[in-house]
Amino acid sequence: MSTWIITGSKGEGLSSFLESDQDQMIVNNRVFCLEDDVKSCAFPGEITVLRSLSRRSYHGHCRLLLERLGTTIHRHVHGAFCDDGYGRELLSSDLYVNNWSNEDLLEGEVRHERAGPSIPSTLLGHMHGDYVHALHYYCPNILSKWAARPRHWPPPEAVQRVVSLGAFLTPCGFKGSEYQHVEWRVCFNAGEIELISNFNDTQTKLYVLLKMIKNDVLHPRMKEVTSYTLKNIILWMAENNPQASFHKKSILQWLHEALDALRVALITLELPYYMIPERNLMATSGLDVEQQRTWISTITDMLNEGPKMILRLPKIRKSLIAHPEPLRWYSGRRIELELLWLMRLNRVAICRDENGEIDHTDAILQALKRRINEVVTDVGMRMIMEGSRVANADAIFIRLLM
Repeated sequence: MSTWIITGSKGEGLSSFLESDQDQMIVNNRVFCLEDDVKSCAFPGEITVLRSLSRRSYHGHCRLLLERLGTTIHRHVHGAFCDDGYGRELLSSDLYVNNWSNEDLLEGEVRHERAGPSIPSTLLGHMHGDYVHALHYYCPNILSKWAARPRHWPPPEAVQRVVSLGAFLTPCGFKGSEYQHVEWRVCFNAGEIELISNFNDTQTKLYVLLKMIKNDVLHPRMKEVTSYTLKNIILWMAENNPQASFHKKSILQWLHEALDALRVALITLELPYYMIPERNLMATSGLDVEQQRTWISTITDMLNEGPKMILRLPKIRKSLIAHPEPLRWYSGRRIELELLWLMRLNRVAICRDENGEIDHTDAILQALKRRINEVVTDVGMRMIMEGSRVANADAIFIRLLM
């Protein structure tokens, strides 16, 4: 019925298991949205077909007009239709999110206040997630226009994979639009994960450094500058410059270029969206004048500092002064534990029956549990030997995965 896609830093492979919220997009497989000139006859009868209406909507946004009701339709879809004033039915993005917000909670789950299109929740006190319920969007015109751009990167085969992964519509209208409650935003989450996987080592590290600067130096209060903003800067830089120029000795030069691009975006309040350049990512940043002035000044100071700018980042400073052997050892245990836990999650899904009961006698599950306990015990013993205060095994486990 639905396809689950892990997005954000987890989907990109750039954060640990519990380091930040896990962003998930849940896509309804019984609803398809189509561009204006795409025929609907190819879709089977159980599929509900919606037609995108982009006139009077900001670039990268649209309204969804019901073209054909499928024989199988989820109640949250059915309950989100509203009249457009002309006797036609529109799918309301606002109603759609609200319908999902009223779903029953899982055991141990706490649901938080809705944040735009996402429904945040916490499971078992420490597993934080943001869930966005989205729809498939078949838009060959948008994707072919993106694919046809002259570029240095990504390679042609990656471009074709991005096109094949298609687009989605998330229930988020353009801020300030008179149609905001019925508008949907075009996004390319699966394709963007493919693009990130085509970054070389320098481009990936550059993206991580920019995210550190956002979190540790700029400290945005209300997502005025997001990781998504920074990702788009790197995507444009990768497309417009030869791949060979991104090598390990050039990373500080490219960091300087990226920060300068961010400064220009803050000054002009303009940054084209990589997939649909007509959409300005800064148009709804909500940046006030004082914050804008402060950030421009801070980034200017960093650019004037040259390579020393990275010493503003706590993680970089600690890695420079820490003894390399313990740092490598703890990093190795952390990576192993994360891999073991992800393997366990996959195995649990296999060992779960139709009633949701898990077969804990499974030999692979037991072996994974033993090794997880061994890693946590090793870390605890080393912490004791080094004079650290150790609470309990659960605390060590959670701390390692953060």
